[in-house]
Amino acid sequence: MLPNAESKTDAAPGFAGMQVCSFESRKAQEMQSLIRRQGGVPTVAPSMQEVSLDENAAAIDFADRLFRDELDVVVFMTGVGAEATLAAVESRYSRQQFLDALRATCCVVRGPKPAAVFRKWDVPFFCQAPEPNTWRELLSEIEAKIDLDGKRVAVQEYGVPSTDFYEELRSRGATVFPVTVYRWELPDDTAPLKEAIRTTIEGQVDVLLFTSAQQLHHILQVADESGQRAAWLAAAAKCVVASIGPTASEHLRGAGLSVDLEPTHPKMGHLVREAAAAAAEILKHKRSAP
Repeated sequence: MLPNAESKTDAAPGFAGMQVCSFESRKAQEMQSLIRRQGGVPTVAPSMQEVSLDENAAAIDFADRLFRDELDVVVFMTGVGAEATLAAVESRYSRQQFLDALRATCCVVRGPKPAAVFRKWDVPFFCQAPEPNTWRELLSEIEAKIDLDGKRVAVQEYGVPSTDFYEELRSRGATVFPVTVYRWELPDDTAPLKEAIRTTIEGQVDVLLFTSAQQLHHILQVADESGQRAAWLAAAAKCVVASIGPTASEHLRGAGLSVDLEPTHPKMGHLVREAAAAAAEILKHKRSAP
């Protein structure tokens, strides 16, 4: 039996009793509820946790540059990262000093979550990436409004460095200063993740839902520890693979998996509803193929 799975007798139309596995961590309960409402038998195997860095030298260096007026553009990629940056800076400087410095600088946000944090701080931002809120949309938005040549750009990282984004900024003449404030690690308890890997290999999973690229990296890391990477990838290829958006899809394809579905909006609710609507037909096609 899958970890945290429910009986198929409790399922409603939509997924129609399919076993649906998600690797969501922060919103695990919400994801489980969404799957259940769409008629799926939910399995939520948390795959990651955010760990603040013990040494925040990069965040302090960022604040020092900001206070010395040595940055032209500041980019915040995530809401959690924005909050973590403030917490790190507050270990040395006052909140008011930091927020005032941001107000005097051209600030850019990637998506709605850092935008919400900025509104809470009462700090204006110059522009925001349109959906699906990847670095590519962000770059286009910045480039349309800012001449990057010669600009000094700080980028708040979000677990995995956006190296392609940095290179594109540099190719347009910008100097880039990454700001690392937290990293992704495996959850303390990896038993549910190991069980989800096992049951997927055994063919007990119909749909795999990915809400971030890092989830895949951690699955493969855990699978590698038991020599199961190839077996898991082969089994996952027979499941419906649904991705929250282009960044996660890029990583999934890089691992050799086909992405069967991306939602019209990069949100969990859209992902689950649209996967539920399409899963039966996709699964029928995949499992009838030679």
